[in-house]
Amino acid sequence: MIAIGSDHGGFELKEAVIAHLKERGTACKDFGCYDKKSCDYPVYGRAVAEAVAKGECEKGIVICTTGIGISITANKVKGVRCALCADTLTAQMTRLHNDANVLALGGGIVGPNLAVSIVDAFLETEFSEEEKHQRRIGLIEGQ
Repeated sequence: MIAIGSDHGGFELKEAVIAHLKERGTACKDFGCYDKKSCDYPVYGRAVAEAVAKGECEKGIVICTTGIGISITANKVKGVRCALCADTLTAQMTRLHNDANVLALGGGIVGPNLAVSIVDAFLETEFSEEEKHQRRIGLIEGQ
């Protein structure tokens, strides 16, 4: 199950990503927002991040206009490693090297076609399990 959430600036892209997830047969839980009315991205970024941190959802996707604010919010939740990606290579590399569990997208930065390619790269790439990457993740988490 993939947790997904956005603010008003990411709403349209979130809807496109949800449609894509359904097409690929990937279950998702929509944490809002549910329309284009102005709202606060931290509410939705935190809800997605907490669902991932608690193990309720395997991974998460958060979207605001730039992806910056909502990724900062998600990264405040212990156990979450959220990566803002605007291309498929960074989506692959953050999974391979950082075992990122939340993807952030900028609804005003990437269009729907690129966004679904980024989502696919993120969801289809496994963590490398290499010792050096495990060690670095431990250092990120303060271990």
